[in-house]
Amino acid sequence: MKPPILEVRDVRKQYAAHTALDGVSLSVPEGSIFGLLGPNGAGKTSLIRIITQITGADTGEVLFRGERLNPSHIGRIGYLPEERGLYKKMKVGEQLMYLAQLKGLSKDEARQKIKGWLERFDIKSWSEKNIEDLSKGMQQKVQFIATVVHEPELVILDEPFSGFDPINANLLKDEILAMRDRGTSIIFSTHRMESVEEMCDHIALINRSRKVLDGPVREVRNAYRAQTYEVEGTGHLMITHPDFEELEQSKRENEHFRVLVKLHAGTTPNDLLRYLIGPGNVEVHAFRELVPSINDIFIRRVRETQPDYVPETDTALA
Repeated sequence: MKPPILEVRDVRKQYAAHTALDGVSLSVPEGSIFGLLGPNGAGKTSLIRIITQITGADTGEVLFRGERLNPSHIGRIGYLPEERGLYKKMKVGEQLMYLAQLKGLSKDEARQKIKGWLERFDIKSWSEKNIEDLSKGMQQKVQFIATVVHEPELVILDEPFSGFDPINANLLKDEILAMRDRGTSIIFSTHRMESVEEMCDHIALINRSRKVLDGPVREVRNAYRAQTYEVEGTGHLMITHPDFEELEQSKRENEHFRVLVKLHAGTTPNDLLRYLIGPGNVEVHAFRELVPSINDIFIRRVRETQPDYVPETDTALA
């Protein structure tokens, strides 16, 4: 097993009377997509600013490949901030060339890599356009290219899908997954919960300056399983067995039913199926476990640590 590419150890950060980070520790596995999640004001941006060396921690440490984070690591990290920072009066090609050379690429290397990315994103014809003449989505593509053109070992993406239509969002998603498959490590902060479900290997949730959840996505979801099953079918269903608890049943029409059933400890899904079909008066059409989504887990965990929390949107992340 490879050592983590990045380790955050007991990091604390204070701004006047506000505690931004209070003893946060996490480990980013190499070659993975690591979701950094949390409500607005939770401390995510403060942590990203420390990792990118825009600011420093008050106490604690950050290790990059086992070494204490230092200026020599800057060129090995790519950062796409939520607030974009392109020079609007510069041409696309000139700007990408300038930023690539700042990251240590030679002029020939930069030209070759920029050409490949412009073709991949189908914006080669825009290389002579000023940034201000591009749509928000086009500017986003240029910003992404500037972030990854030097092929950093660690890429930090803060709301990378902002401004994209579904087609271009899928294009960018495919590129991010391809980078992961080539061995790039990615820290991914977003409020698009479907993207977290689809893309992230690991997640950490920060709330009120503390880490409140951490782990591989599959393990996190399994930990919050409630042994609840949705059953659809036809017939006369009445659940009276003490091993099963009927949580909800929809109105029956023409003997069709939909019911939510919770299994008590020591009971298996097969036990429930046998009970349902045993008497012969029920025909099961669908039988599925209701595993909580990352969004459900996010809201539940935040409310456990912040009872007055109200999601700002249906996706709840920011």
